[in-house]
Amino acid sequence: MSRHCNLRLGWLSQGLALAVAWGAIGVPVSLAQSLPTLEVQNSTQPDLQTAEGQMAMGVQYIQQGQLEPAIAAFRQATALNPTFAPAHYNLGLALRQQGSLQAAANSFYQALQADPGFALAYASLGAALLEGGNLSQAAEYLQRSVLLDPNLGLGHYNLGLVYKEQGKIDQAIVEFKKAVLLSTNAAEPSYHLGLLYLQQGKLNPATEALQQAVTLNPAYPEAHYSLGTIWYQQGSLDRALEAFRRSAEANPNYPNAYYGAGLVFMQQGNAGEAQRVLQYARDLFELQGNPQWVERSTQLLQQAQSR
Repeated sequence: MSRHCNLRLGWLSQGLALAVAWGAIGVPVSLAQSLPTLEVQNSTQPDLQTAEGQMAMGVQYIQQGQLEPAIAAFRQATALNPTFAPAHYNLGLALRQQGSLQAAANSFYQALQADPGFALAYASLGAALLEGGNLSQAAEYLQRSVLLDPNLGLGHYNLGLVYKEQGKIDQAIVEFKKAVLLSTNAAEPSYHLGLLYLQQGKLNPATEALQQAVTLNPAYPEAHYSLGTIWYQQGSLDRALEAFRRSAEANPNYPNAYYGAGLVFMQQGNAGEAQRVLQYARDLFELQGNPQWVERSTQLLQQAQSR
């Protein structure tokens, strides 16, 4: 691996038809957008004898990047007032950030016990269940969240992810479209909308949605990569190569970007550059434990070496 670590991303070049099942390359899926922390009005020195004061202190710890003290403060807030729904909610967010998914789900559930009309807690619990693979229950809580608050973009987005995982493509598209309209600064709904259009072979709306995603988040490697696959299919090789380059710049450890660039270089007859990026892609796939794509990269690399 070390001999490839200094690869520079200046592989812009010009110039064999090579069939590839683009949909088979696994693009990572973001399971949930960042969930907002609920804040309370507080002074610079919160009253730590109250649940509100402990929660305010917890929020301050979160803002300072101190996760463990924040969790302790939120726990204390729930102990001081077990019916204080925002404290349970923020505790759930912090636990989820810590990676304690089951404990986070329990906290979101406790928030709902304290406040059955808490739409954001329904959305957060649904997102946690989605991440844990419990699609049916995730759908129930997310449907409840958007019923309580039809303008909750986060709820529509995560519900779209559930429907996508369940194969309910048309319903997923509806939810992602709502999320795009309601979460105007979030790139994820546009990205997943683009993927679904791409899955349906609707290249123009797919391109439009993916371009919106990279406009909102220029450092979105999967979205740049997906745009590259569209332009590769359409024969726009220079545009495809530029998209793969941007994907690699956004995440230098994203092997799909180098594999895509290798395909373009092969198409352009530039075997030398193809070998370089394909070797790098293969090493990354191997490092990330993806034997299927190690084998595919190796096969393509051998074709490049034989030219």
